[in-house]
Amino acid sequence: MNKVLSAFVFNLLVWLAVTWTFDPVSLAIGAVLAAAIAFALRNVELEEVPLLLMPHRLLWALLYIPVLFLYVVRANLDVAWRVLHPALPIRPGIVKARTTLKSPGARVLLANSITLTPGTLSVDVVDDTFYVHRIHVPEDDPDGDMERSMGRFESYLRRIFE
Repeated sequence: MNKVLSAFVFNLLVWLAVTWTFDPVSLAIGAVLAAAIAFALRNVELEEVPLLLMPHRLLWALLYIPVLFLYVVRANLDVAWRVLHPALPIRPGIVKARTTLKSPGARVLLANSITLTPGTLSVDVVDDTFYVHRIHVPEDDPDGDMERSMGRFESYLRRIFE
């Protein structure tokens, strides 16, 4: 019960920080949502949260944000070029790539980072293998190309989670 109460208070504080209003209707909506989320997630264990509060891990997490943003912008430009190109140079397909990340949180963030990057979509993760749909799969060594792309994210995620 203590965990649910803590989650409720945290969720309500986030609501107040985001809305920045103390109007009774808004507070009531925030309280209902905070309680629903706290109750829904009461059985979720977050073993990695204490690790993420270490200062050096927080620093790496803050450094990861602009790196992810840079690759998202680059991928946006690549997709825009492919869409605007008269010959539409795409060769879609699903590739597989192995990861060396062991932490479940790191793997989830890697899968989400891949999906956030335009032109790619994490389809499945089986053990240490990611299956990723790409808008353009290079003919020579498609799996290796994906592993190199994932490696850019993995080095940061390893420092954050492992």
